[in-house]
Amino acid sequence: MSEALDRRAVVATLLAGRDDALVVSGLGSATYDVAAAGDRAENFYLWGAMGGAAMVGLGLALAQPTRRVLVITGDGEMLMGMGGLATIGASQAENLSIVVLDNRSFGETGAQASHTAHGTDLALVAAGCGWRETRRVADQAGLVGLAAALRTRALFAVVEIAPGEKPRVLPPRHGALLAARFRTALWISDP
Repeated sequence: MSEALDRRAVVATLLAGRDDALVVSGLGSATYDVAAAGDRAENFYLWGAMGGAAMVGLGLALAQPTRRVLVITGDGEMLMGMGGLATIGASQAENLSIVVLDNRSFGETGAQASHTAHGTDLALVAAGCGWRETRRVADQAGLVGLAAALRTRALFAVVEIAPGEKPRVLPPRHGALLAARFRTALWISDP
């Protein structure tokens, strides 16, 4: 069996060469991982919106159909927002991808085992909700293939990562600042 993937290295690989893709990061560790890969105006960090990252991503994908949108979130948040997968699957947004970093635990609340540790397969759930392409990634070769696929099409992926927390890399937390710089990245001037 291969060694579990490191979450920071996974996110850095996925975001390398991202061009102008919009990135929405879920609550907690996913946000720290995206910030560690490089804070950019095209990153939208969700603070305290557990379960909302996927639906924010869908809204962006529908509003910005010429831009790729990538949601990076954890298994705990995706489990909380699982109902959104059906809405997203029904929308068939061709520019939206979701990557779930699955450490099989609720890392932000004490590393209790999540539902994925007990058999819930989020890739199968997404497929059942209408996602045309889903995949599970558990090794470096799969990660490299996923990074390439994210640049060309919409998909839902679960990446199995090692448990444990990394040092927090905090991006800006001021809501008005984040909104203003993200809007600027989208070339939107009025609320």
